[in-house]
Parts: sequence; C-alpha cells; structure tokens
Amino acid sequence: MKKIEHIGIAVKDIDDSNQLFASLFGEQHYKIEDVESEGVKTSFFKCGPNKIELLQATNENSPIAKFIAKKGEGIHHIAFAVDDIEKEIKRLTKEGFKMIHESPKKGADNKLIAFLHPKSTNGVLIELCQDIAE
Repeated sequence: MKKIEHIGIAVKDIDDSNQLFASLFGEQHYKIEDVESEGVKTSFFKCGPNKIELLQATNENSPIAKFIAKKGEGIHHIAFAVDDIEKEIKRLTKEGFKMIHESPKKGADNKLIAFLHPKSTNGVLIELCQDIAE
C-alpha cells in the first residue's frame, strides 16, 4: 500500500455536508459523482495533500443507508492507494484477511476499488483503490 488515498464519511444530506465541509476547509468540493452500483452519491474535498469523500445513500438498500441507520453519520472507511489491486487482493487473502469484494469493481473518482471486511481488520472498513488508466 502506498498511502492513504482518502477518508470516507457517511452523511445524511450531501448538500448540507458540502456546506459544512466547505466552511471547515475554506474551499468548495471539487467533484460530485453518483456510483449507482454502490447506491451512493459522493462529493470529494481536498484538504492539503489528502482527500475526504462524503457519501450519501441514494436508496435504502445502500451500504451507506445501512451504516447510518446502525451507527449514524461519521467516518465510514479509510481508503489506501495501491499499484496493483488484484495482486493486493491475492496477497491480503493469503494473509488471512476477508474480502467483501473478491475482485475489483469500478468506484468513484476514476478508481478500481475493493473492500476488506471490518471483521478481519479490527472493525475498520478498509478500501483498496487503484487508478484506472485513461
């Protein structure tokens, strides 16, 4: 793993949260994107060299809707950048980590993504992210 790619924060209302985080960071979000496969609308902010991803559920079956119903708004996941996501999935599986996604899928911000199950990572939802070559 190369670095923390972003921190994901589950929110109930992305418009209200965009205003809150714009005030906090002193600048507006740089991208809003729907990820239909995950049932979320995302909004990205830069904070120095780091990124924050706000996630709002777009349907009641979304993992974000379930997360908020169970735990409320807050930090949802930490994403790590990787060079070869398929190789990293194989390595982590071999090390005994449980994957939510056995193979990568298209995510927001032009990334391939895969999540590790929090039961195998001390309760922390970990996302792997690889840039998609353009």
